[in-house]
Amino acid sequence: MNEFHLSKRLETVASFIPRGAALADIGSDHAYLPCYAYLHGYITRAIAGEVADGPLRSAKQQVEKAGLSHVISVRKGDGLAVLSPGEVDCITIAGMGGTLITNILEAGKDKLSGVQRLILQPNVGADVVRKWLMNNGWELIAERILKEDGKIYEVLVAEKGDGKKPYANIEAELLLGPFLLKEKNDVFLEKWNNELAHWKQIVRQLTEKAETESAAAKKRELEEKIKLVEEALQ
Repeated sequence: MNEFHLSKRLETVASFIPRGAALADIGSDHAYLPCYAYLHGYITRAIAGEVADGPLRSAKQQVEKAGLSHVISVRKGDGLAVLSPGEVDCITIAGMGGTLITNILEAGKDKLSGVQRLILQPNVGADVVRKWLMNNGWELIAERILKEDGKIYEVLVAEKGDGKKPYANIEAELLLGPFLLKEKNDVFLEKWNNELAHWKQIVRQLTEKAETESAAAKKRELEEKIKLVEEALQ
């Protein structure tokens, strides 16, 4: 992976960047994504934000090596703290857990004015991200699910709008993704069949154990989830 060739996961993220955007890539790591996006004509400029010193150094070296220091600003800071309001119109946050992504967005809400598109790739907890978007006036407009090196990833794309718009069955679709559920591709089915098998195994283990109140509650919660997902997949 370098500034010319991204992983399939990051290439999918890049494919949703609007042409001519000013981009902020938060948790940019080696800054491959903003370099790639600039070299492929997606963006006019970028900010690469990184909180840890190691990745920050890697990002700076990468941007210098690609000869893009004049258009990509590498900044140290936590989440959206690297931005000024109105500085960018597109934000990418990839390769973190869903809870961390929502914490970053929540803490940096004042930096989202003027931002037209969020492209988010949670490694886990996509449902947490969908819920935050829905509750904060961001309309989910597209989703992708893909498999790379044995891992399954989801990419969520949102724009300012009616957060509830894409949802018909909110409970199931927050968990599964409204667009992914419609499409039901092979990776999606693989993911949810694996989840179901895993949950059923836990339910079996909980059934065999002495019924404590917390175990009974956990079992009920899982059984409800299993029913929800099985009905949605039919």
